[in-house]
This record gives sequence, structure tokens and C-alpha cells, in this order.
Amino acid sequence: MAEAMDLREARGTGRALRLGAMAGALALALAASPVAQARSAPESFADLAAKVSDAVVNISASQAAPNRSAQAPNLPRGTPFDDLFEEFFRRRGEGQGQGQGQAQPPQQRRSNSLGSGFVIDPAGVIVTNNHVIADASEVTVIFTNGDRLKAEVVGRDPKVDIAVLRVKPTAPLTAVKFGDSNKIRVGDWVMAVGNPFGLGGTVTAGIISARNRNINSGPYDDYIQTDASINRGNSGGPLFNMEGEVIGVNTAILSPTGGSVGIGFASPAATVTSVVDQLLQFGETRRGWLGVRIQQVDETIAESLGLGRPRGALIAGVDDKGPSKAAGILTGDVVLKFDGRDVRSSNDLPRLVASTPVGKEVDVLIMRKGKEQTVKVTLGRLEDTEKPQPAAAKVDEGAKDDVVRKALGMEFSSLSADARQRFGIAPSVKGVVVTSVAPSSAAAEKALKPGDVIVEINQEQMNQPEDVVRKMRAVKEQGRKSALFLVSNGKGEVRFVALPTE
Repeated sequence: MAEAMDLREARGTGRALRLGAMAGALALALAASPVAQARSAPESFADLAAKVSDAVVNISASQAAPNRSAQAPNLPRGTPFDDLFEEFFRRRGEGQGQGQGQAQPPQQRRSNSLGSGFVIDPAGVIVTNNHVIADASEVTVIFTNGDRLKAEVVGRDPKVDIAVLRVKPTAPLTAVKFGDSNKIRVGDWVMAVGNPFGLGGTVTAGIISARNRNINSGPYDDYIQTDASINRGNSGGPLFNMEGEVIGVNTAILSPTGGSVGIGFASPAATVTSVVDQLLQFGETRRGWLGVRIQQVDETIAESLGLGRPRGALIAGVDDKGPSKAAGILTGDVVLKFDGRDVRSSNDLPRLVASTPVGKEVDVLIMRKGKEQTVKVTLGRLEDTEKPQPAAAKVDEGAKDDVVRKALGMEFSSLSADARQRFGIAPSVKGVVVTSVAPSSAAAEKALKPGDVIVEINQEQMNQPEDVVRKMRAVKEQGRKSALFLVSNGKGEVRFVALPTE
């Protein structure tokens, strides 16, 4: 009876079995497709941790500092106790020196900081954060087996917060290699290894939470965000992908408590590797230089330029001695591509330029007056001490009697000698001076103020107040909702401001 029941059940489920077979075939086909090859959650990180942990080191950086315990605090003067305080702290600062009471030199104490790092060359090359070893007089690298080796600093880069150290081991070290951080995706599994709170080798895991984060820590911000626990002491440690490749260097956390709240940031390998290579080769960074000042493109600026959507980097100034000037790049151009790579926002351009070799000729795609064109630029070398200077120009006396015009809630005047003196405007600045701004106007919202100079509107030079009125009328007739103003302060520092035509 039982056998018959089983048979009947099998017959009744024959269609289900056939469907199951079809589903199995479909599952096999999907498994072979690229879409289905996404890695599932690992059962364990133990094998990966065992593979890479010996390459991760603890960094102890110490700095000699004066012992201030015997120094008098900064107390208010003019009290009856002045002599008493001075005598008390003088005696505390005196040593007994064999019972003779002779004064001793100030004692030195050592200030220690702890961080993490990782070996990238078995011969003893180690990468960490610059802030871990900054100003240190002595750096010690501590390995998982307890060995301690003194390290020399090969080179440092504060802008990307990377430092390269070198030790002299008696045997080859376990090393790890960098991976391609450009291939990682939000949601990929990652593992962090480091020295949180000085506890020693600690493994944490999580996912990539976001990419291309700008936390305003430097000019080349492009952080990987992860929810793998990163705490104080993890700085300089590696962030691994599931192949055991370093795709980031753990650098910062965002935390109101000082501990991990699931928001950590790692410098991507794509940024770090070029810095490490330069530090190893030259002992310093040698970055490409374009010689421009840039500004973010927002929605109003994009509309005024006919870009369609915010993208690219708006050129707000060109260094007279820079490569861009020689290549013909102008203020008001928008850089859309650099060396074949898209410039999605103004944050992208400095990083792309800095990572390009000095002396390389690159194609730069720009938008100028609504049309795209490509210019070739040979990059110079960025010097940290180099600052663009405003171009010299003869004094433009302008009209003796200022002509005043009104538009967009502002009043404009010709840039006469009297106006220059009144607002403190440098001789090199040309344009039309703003003499008043209505408090409730769009111009006031964009922080325009009396003394600002309208240099250009939609990349057309403004010389007299009538030019402003005429240009705004023309822009409105073209159906544009906004116009792009190039505005200078009295010192010649310029910025772009998009104002509505109404």
C-alpha cells in the first residue's frame, strides 16, 4: 500500500519534476553568465586572514618632547602670590644633583603614536599613513611574530596621507600586492586588518558602502567608504578584496564617539600606487600641473552654459606661466575629459592631473561657448610653493563721471579711478564695478556685494555699465533662464556666478 501511494504521488508530481529539471538547466545557464558570477557572502574569512595577516604590521612612532611638568602655568600676574608661585615652580624645576641642589636641564619625554601598515616588498618596503609617522624622531615596525625593526622614512606625501618606510629584515618578509580599486563595486565584500587601539593584529570585515567620497581632507579626496570596523590605530592598514589584494589604505573614520559607527574611509589603491612609486623612485612626489583654477558646475551654471546637466570642471582662472595658458585654454572653458577620462565634477580634475606624469602631452576636451573642442596640453610639474599671480595691466581710468545702470537688483558703475580708490580695486582688474546690491535679490543670495567687479557675462568682456544691460537683454531674448557672470574681487581673484535673467 505504501509503495502504491508513493507511485501515485510520483505520477501526480511528474509535471513538477519536469519543471524542476527545466529550472535546474536554467540555473546552470545563469550560473555560467557574467551576471550570475557575483560572489556570495563567504562562509568564513579565516583562509583570507591567514593568507595576508603576516604582511600587516604595527607602527610605533615616537617623538621626543620637552617635559613641561616643572614649568609654571600661565597664571595671571599682579597678585600678592607672584613671588610664592615663582619660588615653588623654580624649586620643582631644580634637581638635587648629588644633594647640592644644582639646576638640571629640562627632561625629555617621549610621545608615542600607534598605527598600522603593510609590507609590499619582501625586502622590507612598508606603506602606512603619513599622519601615523609625521614628525616622529623614531619609527619602529612590529611584526606578527613579535620582531621589532627600526624603520627609515623613504618619503611622505601629506596631501594623500601616505608614507613609505623601509626596514632591513634578516629574511624575506611576507608581502601583499595592490589590486585594481577601479573594479570594485558598492556591495563587494572587503576585509580590514590593523592595530585598533593598540590591541595588535585585528581582522574586521564588511562591504564597500560607497565610492568616490569627498570628505574635504585634501585636494585629491576620492575615498572608498566601508562599514568594516575601522578604529583609531587602524590608520595605515590595508583594506583587502576577497583575492587578498590591497584595494585601499584605511585612513579616516567618521564618528561622533571616537569609535567605529560603520563609516570608515580608505584611500583607493589607484591613487596610492602612483604616490608610492614616486616616493620609492624620487623620495618625493612629482605631480602633473595644468596651471588653472577650477570651480564646480552646478545646475544654474550648467544651464547658462548649455551643458544640459552639471558635469565637468569650470575654468575660473588660468596661470599666465602655466601649461594651460600656452595651450590656449581660457577662463570660462569647461573641461569635460582629460587624457581620455571623463571629468564628472571639479573634484575629478586635480586628481587626474596629479596622477599624470610630468611632461606628458595629453588631450583635453573642453566646452567653449557651446561647442566642444580638443586642445593638447603638455603638463608641467606642480610645485607646492608656486602660486598664480594676477596678470599685470595698465590702469584703466575709465570715465571721469561714473555712469550708473541697474539690472538684477544691482547697480553698476564704470571702473573709474575714483571707483578704484573707493572700493580698493587693483589696477589689473577690468570690468564693471557693482556699487549696490538689493538685499532680497538673487545677486545677494550668491554673495555679490559692492566693490565686486563684473568681468564677463557668458564669456563676453564687460567694459561699461551699458554692456551689462545689453548683454542681459540679449540672454533673455535667447530664452536662457540664467547668465554666467565672471566676478572678480578687488584683488583680482575671480569666480563664476550664475544669475537668473528675471
